Amino acid sequence: MKTFSFIFRYIKKHRIKYIAGILTLFVVDFANLFIPKLTGTITDGLTARTLGWNGVKQSLLAILLLGATLALGRFLWRYFLFGASRSIERELRNDMFAHLEEMDVEYYNGHGTGDLMTRFTSDLNAVRMSIGPAVICVFDATVMTVMVVCQMMYYVDIRLTLLAIIPMLLICFGEIYYGKIIHKRFLERQEAVSDLTDFVQESFSGVRVIKAFVREHAERLAFARANAKTMDKNLRVVRLQAIVMPLLDVIIGLSSLITLIYGGYLALTGDITLGRFVAFNQYISMLVWPMLACGDAINMFSQGAASLRRIRAVFDAQSEVRDRLVSTDTEDDLTGHITFSHLTFTHRGHTEPTLKDISLDVPAGTTLAVVGRTGNGKSTLVNLLLHLYNTGPGMILLDGRDINSIPLRTLRENIAYVPQDNFLFSDTLKSNIAFGVEGEDMDAIVQATTDACIHESIVSFPDGYETVVGERGVTLSGGQKQRSSIARALLKNAPVLILDDALSAVDTDTEEQILNNLKKNRAGKTTILIAHRISTIQNADIIMVLEDGAAKEIGTHAELMKLDGIYRNMFEKQQLEAAGQSNTDGISDDGTLPGGTRT
Repeated sequence: MKTFSFIFRYIKKHRIKYIAGILTLFVVDFANLFIPKLTGTITDGLTARTLGWNGVKQSLLAILLLGATLALGRFLWRYFLFGASRSIERELRNDMFAHLEEMDVEYYNGHGTGDLMTRFTSDLNAVRMSIGPAVICVFDATVMTVMVVCQMMYYVDIRLTLLAIIPMLLICFGEIYYGKIIHKRFLERQEAVSDLTDFVQESFSGVRVIKAFVREHAERLAFARANAKTMDKNLRVVRLQAIVMPLLDVIIGLSSLITLIYGGYLALTGDITLGRFVAFNQYISMLVWPMLACGDAINMFSQGAASLRRIRAVFDAQSEVRDRLVSTDTEDDLTGHITFSHLTFTHRGHTEPTLKDISLDVPAGTTLAVVGRTGNGKSTLVNLLLHLYNTGPGMILLDGRDINSIPLRTLRENIAYVPQDNFLFSDTLKSNIAFGVEGEDMDAIVQATTDACIHESIVSFPDGYETVVGERGVTLSGGQKQRSSIARALLKNAPVLILDDALSAVDTDTEEQILNNLKKNRAGKTTILIAHRISTIQNADIIMVLEDGAAKEIGTHAELMKLDGIYRNMFEKQQLEAAGQSNTDGISDDGTLPGGTRT
């Protein structure tokens, strides 16, 4: 019950539909009681020859009217109750999606896509069944059983009724035990389905890697193991259902047997009439559905409770990154003046800090370059600026304001970001590039793609800007995806632009052209470049070298070259690597690096 308390607020919103559906169901159950009684009356009348043709016609007409009432009533309760459960399913799915959109990146680091997809699909379906069909089963079984038993006792015989329902009392005791077991097994099944969905999603996403490393056979074996585990968990649920449902049939059959033996005896001795004996058998038949409904209801409630636990776990999870210290400043436009003040950060689960005591002032309009070996915290630095992770008070200031006091929406609307993973949606190029802005201004889109040096490639496609790029931009090359992502960021025209190794897949000539366009079109705006190639960042106003998470060197290209430290060592290594290539790769005999840099 504690688990289902979460869903009550949704049910409360649709209480009118539930009330209307339950009242209609009550009318249907009540109308059902008269059919056996009419059948018994007709039987007794025909047996005693007291019922004439007019009486038969009237009885048949009454049965037809009852049938029409039942048909209309069954349509209405399905419309109200099933409609309410479908509406709640839709609202739950909308709310869960909205909640997940607000979760921070740490949450997604610990939850697989397949697991979340399973909660959106089969778990929500199980919850819908528990608040729709299961509710009908419980109410219908309860009301029908009470009404039928009372009618059996009043209209037929109390002794026969008590004997017939004794076997059915066994169901009550079995339901408690059965519900606990089915709940546990269904939860295990859903977790297995989540693991399998995760596996399939990763395999399809990484199919090119699988083929490149000829791992198809190994993946098939791994999938077969995961699939076998899922099948085993499903069979554990099915086996339990396969045992319970026949047991219900046995109990119902036992009640029917008692009815035939003892009821037949009472009919022969004249304690009850033949018509009432016939009616009693019909009442027993009417109890079959409530007994079966009890088993179905327990099954659906148990599965729904297990799934609701998984769904509620999503809602119970709270983002650690959220608006806590809301500033009273209503100014939304930022200039891009960034200050790092003794910035130190440790990732969750790590003991050593990723960033250590970084202090740097970056005036608005400055181009800051961040270089360093892989794993030294370059991407973490810009993720903190985007407030994707929490930082200590006053460690990062934007226009003199602690980013913890700036609303997340305001902060991120003023920053354009090109991540290392150039994600494109399965949509047109035009929609992908215009993703971060309202509307699709073609002139602005063309300008952004021109500055990102992707316009010529796009217009060469048969469908131009209407080209659908496929899942994650699979139909584009690595360089085209990078430049499309850069165009998306440029179109946003934000005060702060972050390029996180966003030029690694383009050639040096294109890189130089993009950098020149940035310098020309982003005058007065702050730009942060993260790169490994010195040619990408050597003209930056400030260059920061990260080593073991600390800012070991800060200065211009010329200043850092004079230090004869980490930066100079990186520069000379890249120079040697470039010199080792053929002149056709863009290295001239006079020692000029790609992009026109003199060695």
